[in-house]
Amino acid sequence: SPPPHPLSLSLSLSLSTLQSSADPGVSAFPSGDSLFAWTGTISGPEGTAYEGLTYRLAFSFPPEYPFSPPAVRFDCPCFHPNVDAAGNICLDILQDKWSAAFSVRTVLLSLQSLLQDANTASPLNAYAASLWASPEEYRALLLAKAAAGEQGV
Repeated sequence: SPPPHPLSLSLSLSLSTLQSSADPGVSAFPSGDSLFAWTGTISGPEGTAYEGLTYRLAFSFPPEYPFSPPAVRFDCPCFHPNVDAAGNICLDILQDKWSAAFSVRTVLLSLQSLLQDANTASPLNAYAASLWASPEEYRALLLAKAAAGEQGV
């Protein structure tokens, strides 16, 4: 039989690393039978507006992975300055700051960190960015959206 595809090996290693790391509040697994499409989850960090909320992510790996970043988007509503209505994410490591040394775990932890440290200088959601400086108002709106089923999973 032919040797395994390098992408398959890289993704298998990424899955093993993620499973053995036991980082709180992050997980990801292949979706269905394909190793090239994954579903991930991140929980809002404690002490942030997102505490108690969980978000689902969709990962799609290009043939060039790990030398090119995966396409990652929120697969559920996420009100955040760096996330648009379609779930697209503005995060440097998913674009020009990607490194082949990064893994799915790196992406999950970076996205979890983004929930507490938004980049309001280049927002995808200007309304969320405008509220970011008022944590109580931001949290209240986020919880109202969650109660209405418009936030998280």
